Amino acid sequence: MKSSYEPMFGPLKWLLHLERLPDWAVLGFLLGLALAVYLAWAPAVALAAALFQLVFTLSDWLSLALLPRLGRSFGPPKPPLIALAVVRAVLMVIAGLLWLNLALPVVLNLLISLVSLYALWVEPFRLGVTRETLETPALDPDAPPVRLLHLGDLHMEQIGPRECALNRLVEALAPDVIVFSGDYISLLHPDFAQACDHIRRIISAWRAPLGVYVVSGSPLVETDEMVARFVEGLDNLRWLRDEAALVETDAGPITILGMSTTHEREADIPRLRELSGALPNGTFRLLLHHSPDLAPEADELGYDLYLAGHTHGGQIRLPLIGPIVTSSEFWRTYAMGRYDLENATLYVTRGIGMEGAAAPRVRLLCPPEIVLWEITGKRAEAAD
Repeated sequence: MKSSYEPMFGPLKWLLHLERLPDWAVLGFLLGLALAVYLAWAPAVALAAALFQLVFTLSDWLSLALLPRLGRSFGPPKPPLIALAVVRAVLMVIAGLLWLNLALPVVLNLLISLVSLYALWVEPFRLGVTRETLETPALDPDAPPVRLLHLGDLHMEQIGPRECALNRLVEALAPDVIVFSGDYISLLHPDFAQACDHIRRIISAWRAPLGVYVVSGSPLVETDEMVARFVEGLDNLRWLRDEAALVETDAGPITILGMSTTHEREADIPRLRELSGALPNGTFRLLLHHSPDLAPEADELGYDLYLAGHTHGGQIRLPLIGPIVTSSEFWRTYAMGRYDLENATLYVTRGIGMEGAAAPRVRLLCPPEIVLWEITGKRAEAAD
């Protein structure tokens, strides 16, 4: 059985070939789209419509090309440029064939430009801290809260302003424990050696007095061999590979089960049951797993907290509709945020980075986040 993530992999890999097109070929394609727009409009406004199409697409090209040159994000510009140019051309051609006023498609294209600029240049760098609290009878109510920081979906290509902001936040928050739910690198990143070096420079700075615990992400994004390269020799963190760590806090012990994912529930569910059966009794139980797709089973097995990522919150969320893609077996059921289940609390982080390969490095109505938990003990309710 193929994972839910695998269907995305083939198209994203194929689209990377568009980046190899020479500039003259891309420019020729854009001119061809402008010609199609010209032919769709009445002669009186045809030239103006074609020029608007060309100006908008060339401005897209400039915006996308400047991102890596200015060190903001590092995706290939030509695949998203071609996709955006086609969308603009279709809009202009339909408007021309319907004999609409030229002002309408121009305004719509201007709106597309504004949204594109925001999604490319602004929102991916609005890294914020989401604060959550949890009360549990498994911990001492008289002890200070345990401050646990959840990071997810780093998806690094090179160190940029977002990664620098991340490490400043981690240091300023000074959590007791840090957990990372996987995906260090971007999908199909072309320069692994450089990405590995930059990843190590970021994650080696993560420090917490009670430890930093990490798991692997999607196997199609990063193999165990790749993760081994990322964490090799780093004494500030512990890579949990289907194993548990017992963290002694002032409020009582916390058991963190770090489990890798195959994105196949048929394989992951029995492994979760087996690993859970070996956990110590009487502790606060935290499941750290890249995907939220084991939520029903984690709830049934009595976990107190389940921390995951993988969905990016959809990364692009449309008003009134929400995410279109989540790469989860449950689609939008556990897309992002907090879910208080019958026994467990699940939190699916929107993550830090973005999808790789030929996907545009955009976020819309779904800014990146890290999540700071304050976990406190809960007093038993007095009997009547």
